[in-house]
Amino acid sequence: MAATKPYRTVEARPNAESLIKPGELVDLVEVTPLTLADRRIYNQLLENAWDAIDRPVTHVISKSDLRGSHNSNDRVGESVERLMSCIVKVKVLRDGEEAIERVQLLGGNIETTRRDGLLEYEIPQRLRRIIKDSTVFARLQREVMFALSSKYALTLYEMIQKRGNLKYRSSERFSLDDLRGVLGVPKGKLTSWSNLKLRAIDPAMAEVNALSDFVVSIEPIKTGRRVTHIELRWWRKDSGGTAAAERELSFSKVGRKARIEGQSETVTPSKPRPAWLDAKGAALKTETYETARLRHPGYDIYHVEGEWRSWSAGKEPARDPDRAFLAFFRSFAEKNPL
Repeated sequence: MAATKPYRTVEARPNAESLIKPGELVDLVEVTPLTLADRRIYNQLLENAWDAIDRPVTHVISKSDLRGSHNSNDRVGESVERLMSCIVKVKVLRDGEEAIERVQLLGGNIETTRRDGLLEYEIPQRLRRIIKDSTVFARLQREVMFALSSKYALTLYEMIQKRGNLKYRSSERFSLDDLRGVLGVPKGKLTSWSNLKLRAIDPAMAEVNALSDFVVSIEPIKTGRRVTHIELRWWRKDSGGTAAAERELSFSKVGRKARIEGQSETVTPSKPRPAWLDAKGAALKTETYETARLRHPGYDIYHVEGEWRSWSAGKEPARDPDRAFLAFFRSFAEKNPL
């Protein structure tokens, strides 16, 4: 009897609610860490190229599709440059043996300068071969992908979506170094288990558990007195848990952290929304963004801006919004080190 031909990842189809990501690109190790915005944009680039992703062709996408709710193309260009320069280590099989392949995530591209212009890009040859040979993938729900607020949460979500439908497996062990590599923790950051758990793992688990179809747990494993490995476990939610996740996704991001932590929201209807937060007065100066980039390299500036605006809602208007934003950013970076 002929052996059953394995289902290839490129045969899977994205749909209106979800996109496909090859499993090899989920559990990769970034030599050059990426931001949350970079990872989202890369998933969109993969989806846009999907119909011909294993062929040597040029793909085209509108920059407005990558900008999201932001008015500037700066973030798109910066993300594209980081993706081009990012080298990743991918676990592959070559001649039946495990191997590590180092590849670039994104090839050459052309960005038209018009605000409503296009991005033409290529998938590197070695990466195309990895994708073509892939037989395991994660199906990512778009709504969840854009709702998650940190790169650690998005990566953990992708890891679970890759593993969630395995029939005979509901846990996997990782060394602490391997977990840091997959999560994209920068070298020299979050070096102790307590810091990694507090700053990356616990917030990521809380978001994934609140917004996805799965419940996730990560338990430390010690060798002697030191945590050297973790056990990743997952199980699918019941109908009540799934409905709760859908409800949370339908709510505004404002107050989500408090809801996830089980805290009650403080509503202050007597205080009007500050005028400088309204649509016409919300823009910060260009030099403010540049200052933030120089002071806090590696952070998703637009995510931090969103956190600042959420925090500012209901408070008295700032006399100098640009200075207020930079002060908030400094505090945010101290509390959320990369």
